[in-house]
Amino acid sequence: MATLGKMFGAGTTDTFMGLPRGDLASFTGGAAILGAGACTSYPSVGAYCAGGPAAIRAGGAQYAANLGHMNFDLGGPVLPEGAAAVDLGDLPQVDGDGPGNRARIRAAVAQVLARGGVPLLLGGDDSVPIPMIEAFAAGAEANGRKVTLLQIDAHVDWRQEVEGEPLGLSSTMRRASEMAHVERIVQVGQRGIGSARPGDVADAQAWGVTFVPAREVAREGLARALAAIPEGGEIIVCLDCDALDPGIMPGVIGRTAGGLGYWDVVELIAGAAARGRIVAFDMVEFMPERDIDGQGALVAAQLLAAVLGIVARQGQA
Repeated sequence: MATLGKMFGAGTTDTFMGLPRGDLASFTGGAAILGAGACTSYPSVGAYCAGGPAAIRAGGAQYAANLGHMNFDLGGPVLPEGAAAVDLGDLPQVDGDGPGNRARIRAAVAQVLARGGVPLLLGGDDSVPIPMIEAFAAGAEANGRKVTLLQIDAHVDWRQEVEGEPLGLSSTMRRASEMAHVERIVQVGQRGIGSARPGDVADAQAWGVTFVPAREVAREGLARALAAIPEGGEIIVCLDCDALDPGIMPGVIGRTAGGLGYWDVVELIAGAAARGRIVAFDMVEFMPERDIDGQGALVAAQLLAAVLGIVARQGQA
């Protein structure tokens, strides 16, 4: 099939946008893309987003020859001069091996952090963030710093359990709230009917969550969401693809009208980086089997490129 990539010289690549291939053993810092296609499976649906990392990489493949070209979403190339970024490939993930999958994610993220890097994790189901957030515990104990979670999602993920699984896709923020190093949670983009019951929302509000629903974003913008992020802090961004409107992101298991637009998400993440420092990012619940003509994969890849550029520009005056 003809694409712009062929016209612009893109060849075959198995890394995101043709980034250098790295490995955990030799990683020395910078932004690190990691794939984690299967984390905590449910008997009813299995590892339903296992193909997500490969599809997102494929969505960015047509720009593999153009990493140094102008990206108008960022005002310059994706990676500014001197910035380091590698694609570390996919972690070994086994459908049904939740404990093993979580342990591998946690260990890999901890290794990236130990080398001064920023992990950009591609899922995979929405339980992928749990071990990623857990990986910050050791550093928090050592230096006393706590993190703010910015979750961008159609759903709030405050269920105690679903189908008897307390570490699955509907429980990520509740589990995060139980971690001592998580100081604040800001959740943006809720809409429609999801797995949350009124009691789950009440629990979240009692903990201190700031909810900014999609309807409020449409009516009033992002100001309240950004104001809830403390200045000078460390921020973990958790992006669920279903936060985006299905008109531009059809490749999700739960399409719900009224979602965020591309610029809502980019401006929210850029605004967060302006208030503090993004120390980790995940993009989860992209389901290739539900995509339409590769549209969702292209949007996911464009968003990942923007996030990569935002992270690479942190600390540059």
